[in-house]
Amino acid sequence: MNLRDVSFFSVLSDEDVVEIKPYFQSVTHRKKEMIFSEGDRSDWLYIVSKGKIKITRQSQDGKELILELIQPNELFGAVAAFKGFPYPANAVAMEPSTVLKLSRKDLFKIIDRFPSVMFSIASVLGDRMKNSHDTLKNIALERVESRIASLLLKLAVKSSPDALHIDLKLTKQDIADMAGTTVETSIRTISKFKQLGLITEKKGSFIIKDPDGLSLFGH
Repeated sequence: MNLRDVSFFSVLSDEDVVEIKPYFQSVTHRKKEMIFSEGDRSDWLYIVSKGKIKITRQSQDGKELILELIQPNELFGAVAAFKGFPYPANAVAMEPSTVLKLSRKDLFKIIDRFPSVMFSIASVLGDRMKNSHDTLKNIALERVESRIASLLLKLAVKSSPDALHIDLKLTKQDIADMAGTTVETSIRTISKFKQLGLITEKKGSFIIKDPDGLSLFGH
């Protein structure tokens, strides 16, 4: 993978990337393998090279909540690694995955060597913290239909340039865990959206047919 495709390092030149590449270690993970757990020391920042990672926390009743899906060229564990506090959530491979990991010590070496990276870090960390806060707030305050509609629209924006396709091969359980609901409610709500002509589905991939109509449920 090209590190310049990663938001933190997009400001670097090809020559700069060659210089920092030795700092990264490539690690493979099996499906469902835990990469780090909530409360672990934040010794590493991670970048997805291949596969898909879910960031999760447990609700008060012990149910898994998916806070975020991390795809290739995206970072995770960055906020904790940069700030030096324990990881605030779990990171689990959703499929066989390869990640690059960068030690906290080497992260600061790169920042010292290339101060422009600091501005990229500030932007990415701000967006990541806001997204996690919004996810938890929506789970706490919004109706289930609203949460699932908002989730589908958000995933479409993340997954495709036209913001209409979600090609992530998600199960109903995945959607339920991201929306903070049961799989039965997830199935029922997705079926309702299909019947209304708002979305279609094929082998776990979704196409949003009526984004304006779906957004009405998201408010």
